[in-house]
Amino acid sequence: MAFEQTQQLIQQLVSNRVVPGVSYGLIQGTNVWTNYSGDQQWVPIVKPLQPDQYYDLASLTKVMTTTVMILKMIEANQLTLTTPVQQILPDFQNSEVQIRHLLTHTSGITGYIPHRNELAAPALKKALLGLQVGPGFEKEVKYTDIGLIYLGYIIEAFYPGPVQRTLTREVLQPLDLNESTFQPKKALCVPTTYLNGQLCQGVVHDPKAQILAEHCASAGLFSTLPDVLKFAKFILGQFQPANAPITQKQIEALYQNYTQLVAQPRSLGWDLRRQNQDHHFILYHTGFTGTFMLIDRQCQTALAVLTNRIHPTGQNDVFLREREKIVQAFCDESKGEN
Repeated sequence: MAFEQTQQLIQQLVSNRVVPGVSYGLIQGTNVWTNYSGDQQWVPIVKPLQPDQYYDLASLTKVMTTTVMILKMIEANQLTLTTPVQQILPDFQNSEVQIRHLLTHTSGITGYIPHRNELAAPALKKALLGLQVGPGFEKEVKYTDIGLIYLGYIIEAFYPGPVQRTLTREVLQPLDLNESTFQPKKALCVPTTYLNGQLCQGVVHDPKAQILAEHCASAGLFSTLPDVLKFAKFILGQFQPANAPITQKQIEALYQNYTQLVAQPRSLGWDLRRQNQDHHFILYHTGFTGTFMLIDRQCQTALAVLTNRIHPTGQNDVFLREREKIVQAFCDESKGEN
């Protein structure tokens, strides 16, 4: 069995009740394995997981849509990696931060927004653009939603209308990701949290994304396992639709470190891990709700895992530790077809 340790560790998420259920898929060359096990929810009643249900992808939104859109704009010469953010968003008061800093999480943008989750969308946007750049600028990778929210505002400066409509039209539709949407049907969705007697189902979990709604580019995408795997095949170069938003050459260029930080390698939009044999880079990204994806173009392998790790409530740090074991197992077992 391919990826034996990886699959065993994923199945243990369910058998050890770390998560209610898991939908996952593995790609090795032309072979694809998928599996659905466990429950979609435990409260207020237990419901078994169904194949191809929709998940709140959380921050996988960043790499499946927003990063692709920014790369498309770079290929169209609308932007460059060194374009100053202030040039497009004049309300942002720093002249040094560039597009590449937002994509690699090295902008150093920091600050506290009082009562953030109680603000209306216009006030939240103003507060976000008013944040300052701290001492971490270019010196550390500090993962944050803010940079990708900024990139959404930059997209809106070039393409009229809410960014989520643009991402749907310019990225999802050309990639034939017809089961990926910012407006899912509630009944088709795996729930996330259960708080104060209310089940969060079909509504984005992230508080900032709830407020910013269709103007948010950092979270908000819902999708199914087949669509996430189709996207992985696009990044692998196996799926090349005629109207693809970016070229395969652009995708190949993602497999390198775009920071000067050897200890914190980061691609454009993506985190980077290393394959455990010859140590080439693997693209990696996670979502707060319990989603994650690894794509190894050199070995033509990929892993997509979808869970609702915050159901019924809580941070679920056990999941984070188990996720790291799964990632390490995949990096060890990622090999080309025999």
